[in-house]
Parts: sequence; structure tokens; C-alpha cells
Amino acid sequence: MAAKSFDMIVIGAGPGGYVAAIRGAQLGLKVAVVEREHMGGICLNWGCIPTKAMLRSSEVFHLMHRAKEFGLKAEGLGYDLEAVVKRSRAIAKQLNSGVGHLLKKNKVTAIMGEASLPAKGRVSVKTDKGTEELEAKHIVLATGARARELPGLEADGELVWTYKHALVPPHMPKKLLVIGSGAIGIEFASFYNTLGAETTVVEVMDRILPVEDAEISGMAKKAFQKQGMTIMEKAAVKKLDRAKGKVTAHIESGGKTEKQDFDAVISAVGIVGNTEGLGLEEQGVKVERSHVVTDPLCRTGVGGIYAIGDLAGAPWLAHKASHEGVMVAELIAGEKPHPVSPDSIAGCTYCQPQIASVGLTEAQAKEKGLDIRVGRFPFIGNGKAIALGEPEGMIKTVFDARTGELLGAHMIGAEVTELIQGYVVGRQLETTEEDLMQAVFPHPTLSEMMHESVLDAFDRVIHI
Repeated sequence: MAAKSFDMIVIGAGPGGYVAAIRGAQLGLKVAVVEREHMGGICLNWGCIPTKAMLRSSEVFHLMHRAKEFGLKAEGLGYDLEAVVKRSRAIAKQLNSGVGHLLKKNKVTAIMGEASLPAKGRVSVKTDKGTEELEAKHIVLATGARARELPGLEADGELVWTYKHALVPPHMPKKLLVIGSGAIGIEFASFYNTLGAETTVVEVMDRILPVEDAEISGMAKKAFQKQGMTIMEKAAVKKLDRAKGKVTAHIESGGKTEKQDFDAVISAVGIVGNTEGLGLEEQGVKVERSHVVTDPLCRTGVGGIYAIGDLAGAPWLAHKASHEGVMVAELIAGEKPHPVSPDSIAGCTYCQPQIASVGLTEAQAKEKGLDIRVGRFPFIGNGKAIALGEPEGMIKTVFDARTGELLGAHMIGAEVTELIQGYVVGRQLETTEEDLMQAVFPHPTLSEMMHESVLDAFDRVIHI
């Protein structure tokens, strides 16, 4: 049987793959996308979107407990975990079918099945009905990643969970252990802690949220502890003893090992690229530490093969994958796109309080030997934050003292995941402190703190 021919074949329909396919089709290419599990990938089905739906439920629950502060009455408060999960799954399903509709609308051929690369320019897909052979000059790998599992700490779905189990929990934990304090670990810790689970977070590094600015990490730790979380830094879970209905964790901290009992453990210790079974080695594609090695334009070094998103390494963010998908499609169509700059990609964590950042931390800027100016503005100095009942948080900006370049911005507090984009646009436009100072920010908004933080860096702050 002759292979079906395309200009571009995308393997994986997550936020990198389906966006690459759509952009390719918009540019007049004949495109196929192969997906083995869910349209929309982990992000829409088991990641970004359903977690935000669940975190919204816990946020509303948290606010209900504060009703009295707002002059409101709310009595007999409770929650139905099954209904919270059901809402989250319904939202994921709605978006999953939306991706299918978008692919159809853009005339992308979507094939459900497991893909491999048997030869140059060829893709073989195992489907329910047998094997389909495809060919294309350009193949885009967008197979994503999965949860890293440490020996002895493997998930069983009952007592030890990955993010997937945590999204459809078999029971509500009374006492929860979260291993790892990156975005995924902290978001789940925040969700379950708000619903009443006694939550402990164990982080091997010297502080939680280790990729964030140290000052922001410190504020987050204080906020979580105030909410009743136990935070253990410079600590490691060495062993899990599983028994009926409970797990005994051996936690090493400060040279001592202590045993603690939990009824659920969430392991969030990083991710591993989905490189297996594709035939990458045979094609000469280089894989290092489970991720495909690429140049800044996502080319693998093997003609006609590209890798985008989580598969191609950090930062592991859906919006980075989508942007790379667009870039690669434009490259294939003969355009001259700009590479994606990792330090212009914002990171967002949807815990309570929210955390968002872009660019260099204060420590990274100092390590580079830059002469810097740092501005800070607290939420307590902002009218809108006080009116919202959200007076805790801070916006921090880091500038090059010589050129006025915005090197980085770091935030903690209500809705900062929405605010960060202002600074992302600023960096993209190569804005200086002068431009940001001259911009008029609407009142009363949380965004005024962004203005004040810039003013503070140059000793011109008004409201503190």
C-alpha cells in the first residue's frame, strides 16, 4: 500500500503539536497530526486546564470561609470532591473536543494511533484498524513528557499518586505528603490543603519553588505555613513503606531520618521526555537525559526532523510549546521566524497566593556581574488589592542600572498570573524603565503596582 503523502507530519497533538499543525495548514502546507491518546495532550486533559478548574473550586471554598470579612453570610460550608473532579473533567472534555474541531476546520488530517519513524521521511502509525504508512519531508516531534518516577517511590494510584491520580483522587487525603515543590507539587499541595488535608511538602533543594526569585520563595513559604502546611526544605524521602490505607515515609532531613505516616503521597519530582518507541536513535536523532537535543530553531540536526515542547527540554511550559510549534511551521513554510528566547517566557504557578515570573532573578543578574537596580511594591500599598481583600503579596522588578533594560520581574499575590504578561510584552518590545514610567496605568487596578515597582527601582515610588 502506498504511503499517504504530506508536507508536514506532527507526532503528538498537545499544545505544541496541534498548534504547529494548525499554523502549518494556515500557511498552505498539507498537514497530518498523529496522537496516541488525547487531542490537546497532557495540558488540556491532565495538566494546565483541569488543575486550574480544581484550584478555582478550592479558591472559591477559601473565599466562602472569609464571607464575614466581606459583610456576607455563608453557613454550613462543605464540598463534594466528586463534583469538584466532575467539573474539572467536563472542562477538559470540552476543550479536548474543541481541538478536534479546530484541526478539522483547518483541514488538518488527524490520525489516532502510535507513531514511529521507520525510515527517513516516513511515519508508521499503529491504529485500531492496523498500520497506516505516511510520508513527509518534514516531521515534527511533539510527544511531550510524563512524570518522573523515583525508584521505591513509584505511583500505585491508591496510596502514591502522580498528577494524573491527584486529578481523579480515589479518596480525600486526611494527611498528605507532596514530594517536590515545583509548580505541580505546590499547586496540588495548595488544592488539598485548602480542602482540609494536613499537608507536608518535602523539597530536596534549600528552598521551595527553587526556580523562583529567592525573596518570592520566602514569601510563598510563609504564606503556606500560615495556611497550615508543613514545609521541609533540604529534605528527601528515602523510602515509602506501604500498608493497608497508609504509607510510612522515611524523610531524611539535617542528617536524621524520621518516619511519618500519611494516607496519600503525591510525587512531583520532575518529568521525563517521551522518546521511547519512536525509532529516534535509528534516525540519528540525539537524545540526552530523556530530551531531544535541538538548536534554537528546534532542528534536531537530522534533516527534516524537528522537536518542540517538553520533549525538547526546559522550560516545560505549554505556552513555550505552542510558540515553538508556530515557529517550526513557519520555518518549514519557508519563512524566517525568530527563535524562542527561554528567558522571555513567563512561568506561572496557580497556588494561593499565585506566583509569576519572567526573566532573570536578582541572584542570576548578580551572577552575570550586572550592575542592577531592584524595585519592590507590596500589595498592602494598592487600593484595589485592599478592596479585594488581598493585601498580601509583592511585585519585584530587576533592571540593568546602566541601560535601563528590564531584566526580570517576579510577583506573588492575587491574579499575578494575569499581570505578568505586561512585563513580558515590555521585554519583547525592549522597553526601558523610562517607557514603563511614562505609561499610564489605570486606577484602581492591581496593575498600578507594576508601575510603582518600576518607580521604586529608580527611587521615585509614590505610594510607600
